[in-house]
Amino acid sequence: MTIFSTAGLFIALSLLIALLLAVITIMPWLRATRTSGTSVDNQLLDINVAVFRERLAELKTDKDSGTIDDAHYQNQKLELERQLLDAQREVTPMVAPGIKSRLIIMVWVPVLAGLAYFLVGDRTPVFDLWTAEDKVAQVADDLLTGKINQPPAWAIEDGTQLISAMQTNVYRHADDPNRWMRLSELFLSLEATDSAIEALSRAYRLSPDNEEIATTYAQISFFANKGQLDASSRRVLQDVLAKNPQHEGAQMLMAMGEARGSNFAEAQGWIKRLRESIAAKPGDHSKALASLDELSANVIEQEQQAAQGIEVTVSIDASLLPLVKANDVLFVAIRDVKGGPPFAAKRLPISIIKQGKASIRLSDLDAMMPERTLQSARSDKTQLAVVARVSHSGTASAESGDLSGNPVVISAEQTQVNIEINQQIP
Repeated sequence: MTIFSTAGLFIALSLLIALLLAVITIMPWLRATRTSGTSVDNQLLDINVAVFRERLAELKTDKDSGTIDDAHYQNQKLELERQLLDAQREVTPMVAPGIKSRLIIMVWVPVLAGLAYFLVGDRTPVFDLWTAEDKVAQVADDLLTGKINQPPAWAIEDGTQLISAMQTNVYRHADDPNRWMRLSELFLSLEATDSAIEALSRAYRLSPDNEEIATTYAQISFFANKGQLDASSRRVLQDVLAKNPQHEGAQMLMAMGEARGSNFAEAQGWIKRLRESIAAKPGDHSKALASLDELSANVIEQEQQAAQGIEVTVSIDASLLPLVKANDVLFVAIRDVKGGPPFAAKRLPISIIKQGKASIRLSDLDAMMPERTLQSARSDKTQLAVVARVSHSGTASAESGDLSGNPVVISAEQTQVNIEINQQIP
């Protein structure tokens, strides 16, 4: 099917619908009564009758009020009745529309409707989509169904056409999890991580028992969140491990996520389970076991660094809790009181706040730059301040409407601090 045949089909259907609407509009004309006599327009007679009644009512009022006498009243009443009888004798023939008028309406209504469709708005995207569908629709379907792994060279001459065709194909088969999975791979190749995660989430909702889809969804979400397990990815991994406790990929993600979340004992527990699972398999797995030992040593080092950090207890004033939204982000940082980039900072989902409070540890693991660490600031006796803010937009810079607290100055030796978010930025 070419673009001309597709466009022609669309135009033909549009004109047919417009023609049907036009016929419905002029049905009263088509159903006009055909009689041997001449049709009469009774509108003028109805008006005369209404005027007669008004004048008669006025005369009656004048008579009752004594403005005119009975003789004058009777004379005026007879004159009105005579005028009304004369009006009844004068009739205006109703001119029925001819066939030419009807045809003009039937032709121009669909023509004007079509012109309005094409001229009022820009239909270029629609035509581009038709072109893409006619050119690479089959290639897109083959890619999404796994019939081919790479598109032919001619199909990627215009990459946007193939992408549009693939997206259209997936939405036409919205109940197919595998198509959503392959669409996410396309988004990942284009570095469109957010779109890839959305596609994977749809695939997972359609097929929650598919381990490949589930672990891929959790993995992409994990790395998109900079190595942190959010509530969604953690729940997905827990579901996978509940069905398959020996799933190595899920165990590794749990170990890395717990380590990144400063849950070091849990991370070591997952590493131990994974090591035992791999060691129990036949064959030489020395490289994999050595990698796990290295990961375990790295977790121990992180735990030691975290122990030298500062425990920050963040609380939100009860009067501000109704202003907190589910998609808000909590920023906590330690910086020089004189300003500059923070020595340690964390960006956390607002769900970490439980009953208006959360405990967060900041250390050199949360340094923004390798050379600007909390340990170096303490060595230099830098006066530090802790800041906390709830952001509605999720951006690092403060914006109007965000919730914040006054900076809390701490000493170089201090290891614990409380900060309250108690004001809204105007």
